[in-house]
Amino acid sequence: MVFIDYLKVLLTALVIIHHALVTYGAPGGWYYFEKTELVGAVIPMTMAVSVNQSFFMGFFFFLSALFIPGSLKRKGSAVFIKDRFFRLGIPLIYYSLIQATIMNFLVYRYAENHDITFIQFLSGYDGWINVGVLWFVLALLLFTVCYIVWTKIANPDLKDWPLPNLKQILLFAAVLGLITFLTRTVFAVGWVLEPLGFQLGHFPQYISMFIFGSIAAENKWIQQIDQQHYRKLNIFIICMIFIGFPVIFSLKMVFGQPLEWFVGGWHIAALLYAFWEQMIGISIMAALLMLGKNKLNTHSNFMNKMSRCAFAVYILHPLVLVMLSLLLKNWAIDPAVKFLIVAPLGVIVSFLLGFVVVKIPGVNRVV
Repeated sequence: MVFIDYLKVLLTALVIIHHALVTYGAPGGWYYFEKTELVGAVIPMTMAVSVNQSFFMGFFFFLSALFIPGSLKRKGSAVFIKDRFFRLGIPLIYYSLIQATIMNFLVYRYAENHDITFIQFLSGYDGWINVGVLWFVLALLLFTVCYIVWTKIANPDLKDWPLPNLKQILLFAAVLGLITFLTRTVFAVGWVLEPLGFQLGHFPQYISMFIFGSIAAENKWIQQIDQQHYRKLNIFIICMIFIGFPVIFSLKMVFGQPLEWFVGGWHIAALLYAFWEQMIGISIMAALLMLGKNKLNTHSNFMNKMSRCAFAVYILHPLVLVMLSLLLKNWAIDPAVKFLIVAPLGVIVSFLLGFVVVKIPGVNRVV
């Protein structure tokens, strides 16, 4: 199933583009940003990150969980857990202690114009626990440990789950939308559980997709998917993007509802957005599995190389984006134009850097 690895390459590229969008105009936090004020740029940027957020990290959890049951059976619990902590724990330590520190210094020194040395910066630095984008790695490690403990204690039977049909998928997405809305009445989007970096408002999807990834692996759902199962999803997705999102966004524009009403709380806007997000997100995941199996399930030397370095790219891309953004900081053009330069450059440079890094002896055993 080489298409699974190729889908991970696609998702990694989307992560880079997502953070470039946040840097230059879309809502969200990042290490460094220059927000455009052009409405014609802000709206499509906001739409892009909203659609992206609806599926890309949840899909990562689903794809990661696909390989856990088989690997656990082959290696046994002790070896599997040791391997997970080695492969995921070392990047967490590196990112928090080294890469995040360097990025924070670069922003402090060159974006905020503090004329100090790196040693001077370290003398007053207190951000050593900073998992950044590796919150995903930390969550995946936590989910995996919980899965192993659950299988040991409950000994669940995950077999004999039939591949869900289109109606079942949409029903699941609707229920997940309601659960997401209720979760966000307490943990609004943007609220982060520090120092873990978890945005709990998104975790209903992450947890459920990890669980269904495990069920899919046990029941060989991926092998059963064909073009007939979800062929109508493409039209539904297009409608949700180009009709559903503008309708929801019009609540803000026409009725002047604040952005805070969409990200959490007992508001109709928050309910509609949670339903829209899960309906389109789950649909895109199913459509990508169908598309990948039918169009990407062919060996490619280029894609194999990209797949091999995808994890390294995920780790390193924030440093690449921060450096590129700072290099263009003093260029007197609108930030929206800078995005058109930084986003593709960020993808290219990040994969080139990742390709080099995975060839370093010792490092290639981790990433």
